[in-house]
Order: sequence, then structure tokens, then C-alpha cells
Amino acid sequence: MRVLYFHQHFSTPDGATGTRSYEMARHMVSQGHHVTMVCGSYNVGQTGLNSPFIAGRREGIVDGIRVIEFDLAYANQQSLLSRAWQFIKFALRSIALALREPYDVLFATSTPLTAAIPGIVARWLRRKPFVFEVRDLWPELPKAMGVVSNPIVLSMLSALEWAGYRSSHTCIGLSPGIVDGIKGRARSSTPVHLIPNGCDLALFGTPAPAFDFGFGDDKFVACFTGAHGVANGLDILLDAAQQLKARGEERIVLLFIGEGREKTRLQQKAQAMGLDNCVFWDAMPKHRLVSVLQHADVGLMPLANVPAFYYGTSPNKFFDYIASGLPVLNNYPGWLADMINEHDCGVAVQPDDAAGIADGLQSLADDREACARMGKNGRQLAEQRFDRAALAEQFEQVLTGVASS
Repeated sequence: MRVLYFHQHFSTPDGATGTRSYEMARHMVSQGHHVTMVCGSYNVGQTGLNSPFIAGRREGIVDGIRVIEFDLAYANQQSLLSRAWQFIKFALRSIALALREPYDVLFATSTPLTAAIPGIVARWLRRKPFVFEVRDLWPELPKAMGVVSNPIVLSMLSALEWAGYRSSHTCIGLSPGIVDGIKGRARSSTPVHLIPNGCDLALFGTPAPAFDFGFGDDKFVACFTGAHGVANGLDILLDAAQQLKARGEERIVLLFIGEGREKTRLQQKAQAMGLDNCVFWDAMPKHRLVSVLQHADVGLMPLANVPAFYYGTSPNKFFDYIASGLPVLNNYPGWLADMINEHDCGVAVQPDDAAGIADGLQSLADDREACARMGKNGRQLAEQRFDRAALAEQFEQVLTGVASS
């Protein structure tokens, strides 16, 4: 089977972002399928290509995957208008490939929502099978966050969402809320599958060599990894750090690893508040992150208090944390908080509660045995429900089913 796979933010494990598409494509290749990955240039990603761009694109084979990369630079630090323009340009260039490339099924994954455009074109102009994967509900999330408020833009996004769902032969959602959102707008006959982000059990389960944080061996390290954006709501962690300082708590260090448009502001705010218990590191590839997470004490998973997030997100960091055997401290209700409580693999506190986060960190630092038990429970949850190898098999079954129907 030949798969034409569109993911604007594709990255190999050498990048410092999610590798779901790489892992899914690698599995497909291992099963004898041919995958062409179409992507842009993400500042924290690595496509595996390093040849010069010719006429705005470059191409090569990366671990068995044929990768076509457009010279479209993208970074979270860019303005909303700049990012939107990159999304549109990627979609327009993708249409040409959707119209002329040989393939048996077209697969497109959001975000952005414009990723659906080549699939819509392929469905109606070439009558090709189209599978649409939704990582975030658009325009619901940006509307709820207030990022997009123009009614004309929201109407256009809503129309594109409707067309994407109605044009796809099958949809994949990464969380229960996303699946429900798709079902609410797709045809009743369109199958919708839940295939969440998964855990790389081999990568994060392989014992890493000793790691020196530079904080001293007596420190309790609470680690946040990922984008430093508006949606992540990282100010609440600074407020929690301030609470810890006011209590005279000197054991706990909050470590922020990643990039994003909010990072500089957060660093400046932490400095102004005198938060020497907050440390900011650059983003790092997964193979380096393994050592950090295996030697940290807890994984932090905050989000801005937006109800649409509660069941409508599937954060990579959660799955990396539990794969590493780390307990997770979460600050918003929803399906992940429910799992944390059900499986006793961390601490779930209420939104906008800096004192609750501080309390949770201190309780974990006070009881290292409980902390270790929660981490072990998280690893068991990763093995039982979120093994990426098993999820990749489900992914393959969805695509082969659509291609053969």
C-alpha cells in the first residue's frame, strides 16, 4: 500500500518535538508499505534531510520513509498571522502533490486544520481514500482560548472543519473529547477511531546513564517538557514556585525544558520574582530527554484553564512521563486527570490553584516511597494501554481498511 502522509510539523527523534508521525510511518514501512511524508521546516523538529532546497523543496529517504520537505520555516514564536500564512502556503503546495502523486490512501494530521485541504481535494477530484487525524479541535480550541475571535475567520475555520470531516472516509481522534467532537460534525456513517498518543516503551524504558542536573543531589526535580505557549498556562507554575519560596521550601526545583513564544517573558518574570527555584533549559531531542526524565522526580503537566482542554487534548509529555516511570502532577480535570486518580500514578489538582500545585509537590517530596510507587504505576499504565507499537498496529489496520474498501 502507498500512503501519502501530510504532517506539517513532522520530526524524527533527533528533533525536540513529538514523533508520533515518524513512529507511525516507520511501522508502516516495517510492514512493507510505502510512505511519502510531506512536511514543512519546524524550528524544534528535524526531518532527517540536510540537502539544499531546490525550488522551495528537498527530498530524500529517512529511515525508509520518503520525506518531502517544503522550505516553509515555522516556529511557535512567530505571530499568529505569520503562522497562519505558513499554514496556508503548506496547504497550497500540498494540493499539487495530492493531485499528481501515486498513492492508495491519503492521510493528513492536524494541527493545523488546513492539513485537511489536500485530503479534501484528493477525495473529490481524484476519488482517493482520505483519512483525517485530528490532534486538536479547531476552531473550538482557539475560540475558547480567545486566540481567534474574528467571526469571519471563525466561520471560515468552521466550514473547513465541516468539509474535512465530511470528506474523509475515516477519522482518527487522539482523545475522547476529540472523538466526540468529530462525531458531532462528521457523517453518521463515518467511522471515528480513538488512537491516542503513545509511549515509546523501549526508548524511555532503557536505563540511562547517571545525569547531573547541576542542582545538587538533594534536590527534588519537577520537570516540564514541551512548548512554552499561551495554551500551556505556565504562569501557574511560577506562582507555585513563589508559594514554595514563601514557605521556605528549598528542596524543590522546577525545570522548564522547551521553546515557545512565552518563554522569554516567563524567564523575565521568574527573574523579577526572584525565583531561583525555576530553571529554564533549551529544547532537546528525545534521546537526550530520556536521561533527564529518568532522573527527575515528577513530571509537570499544566494547561490553561480552558474547559475545551479537559477532554480535548492528548499531550505528548504525559506519555513520555509515564513511559519514564515518573509520577505526573496535573492541574486540569478531564480524561488524563481521571486516569491519574484511577491508576494512582500522580497528583491531580484543581485549575488555577498555585497553592495546590505547591502542596502536591511538597507531598511528593515528603514521601519518596509514594512517589516511586506512583511512577511504577504510571509505567504499568503505559505498558498496558499506551504501547506505541500496539497503537501503530491499530493505525495500520485503519489505513489498510480504508484503502481496501
